[in-house]
Amino acid sequence: MNIILSIIDCIKILFQSIRFGIINIPIENSDSVIVRILGFCNPFFIFNQKVPHGLRIKNFLENLGPMFIKFGQLLSTRTDVVSLEITSHLRGLTDQCKPFSTKAAIDAIESGLNIKINDIFDDFEETPLAAASLAQVHRAKLKSTSEKVVIKVLRPGVHRQVRRNIRVMRVAGLLINLFYKESYRLRLKDVIDDYERTILKELDLKVEAANTTVTKKNFADSDLLFIPKVFWDQTAVNVLTIEEIDGIGCTDIAAMDALNIDRKALAENGVKIFLDQVFRDNFFHADMHPGNIFVSKENITCPSYIAIDCAIVGSLSREDQYNLARMLQATLKQDYDKLSQLFIAAGWVSSDTNKSDLEQTLRATCEPIFEKPLSEIEFGSLLLYLFDSTRQFGLSIQPSLILLQKTLIHIEGMGREIYSELDFWGLAEPYLDEWISNQFSPIKLKEFLEQNHYEILDKASSLPGEIFDLLDSIKFLANDGKKNIDLVKNLEASLQNQRKWQNLTILTLIGIIMILMGTMLP
Repeated sequence: MNIILSIIDCIKILFQSIRFGIINIPIENSDSVIVRILGFCNPFFIFNQKVPHGLRIKNFLENLGPMFIKFGQLLSTRTDVVSLEITSHLRGLTDQCKPFSTKAAIDAIESGLNIKINDIFDDFEETPLAAASLAQVHRAKLKSTSEKVVIKVLRPGVHRQVRRNIRVMRVAGLLINLFYKESYRLRLKDVIDDYERTILKELDLKVEAANTTVTKKNFADSDLLFIPKVFWDQTAVNVLTIEEIDGIGCTDIAAMDALNIDRKALAENGVKIFLDQVFRDNFFHADMHPGNIFVSKENITCPSYIAIDCAIVGSLSREDQYNLARMLQATLKQDYDKLSQLFIAAGWVSSDTNKSDLEQTLRATCEPIFEKPLSEIEFGSLLLYLFDSTRQFGLSIQPSLILLQKTLIHIEGMGREIYSELDFWGLAEPYLDEWISNQFSPIKLKEFLEQNHYEILDKASSLPGEIFDLLDSIKFLANDGKKNIDLVKNLEASLQNQRKWQNLTILTLIGIIMILMGTMLP
């Protein structure tokens, strides 16, 4: 049955690709006679000839349904894979779906929570508050406390639909790789894998609940961001219950002005939230589009945000976090030499990339943009241009950084819509300078030692043995090979002369660490 459905889906995709001229895009780059024949025989060829590629792809995905729309939304952030012309059109994709029946919603809630809905909720609103491709939400009250809540429930059969669509995407990816010689640049397998990971996380509402709780804890002592409470007793894999919020849509400027909300302070607070999430907490909300962000009505002079839907979050490795901060800093200072070094060192571009060529490309991309006043430059857009221009060097960045880029674009775009003169650069530069300098402070060293002292001692104690193993390997190479024998023997002799000092050095290192721990620990 699954095979039959997949075949039907593939036929549907083929028809839509012909209808919207998708199949004609790779014609000029294809060595396949079949593709060329199919392309020129396409009856819609004339109608689509003058339509931009990005618009064709957008229309194509919209007609394939919600799951493909979500795939397009993900693709809109992948400037490392597709061009800006395409991503600019894909960002217009909206995930709007018809709601499913109230009976199906109630059945899903009762099945997930294993209890009758009337036993836990009062005033359950049958008309959904909103509906999307994966879930819909209903208002209600908790019977036990009379608290107003919002219940998010997954669509029935959504897991099956997602698996079915992913199978079709993989088949389509294989066909594109077969007939399109430049398909390796698209890294379709990686993109589809990324989509699968992302959407599967969204299908487990307990993951979203956990992410919501963590974010709420991170901002427990802050007035900048409010996260609604999760009701864990009324939450399951397919059901999420949170407190109802009362806020203004972040794009409703008229409502903000009616309450005299300080929009400049609000926009700047959004930037501070972003920087705190990325660098202070290393745990950021990665789906901060206007539908998930609201403005609190409580404090008009120092206004705060309200965030919902924490299904997609991101975090960076310590190395990526530090590299990103230095890259942002180098970009702010227009230090293209340092920026090119960091691109190569971080592995974002191919290891054989010519540094001078990369530096020249980065300079050519950035300099025209920096002709504008800093307050008018959109940093998110600048990153898009940087990623687009460096694709020729085999740009490859981690999914977490893709999420970060997407988040930055949302935050900055939202901030400038709220307050058009938002100076993102003026807020980011001192924050980054302070954060980078703090990474090497005694306090950070103390924290590192507290968290890793057992691992440090273990590595230190095993180091002499590892050095001796290395010497044995060098001996083997010297005895076995004829190349560079003199060099190997000289290295071996040098290391042998230092053997008597190794144990003393290790003990000294351990002693220093212990002294530092003793003096800095309370």
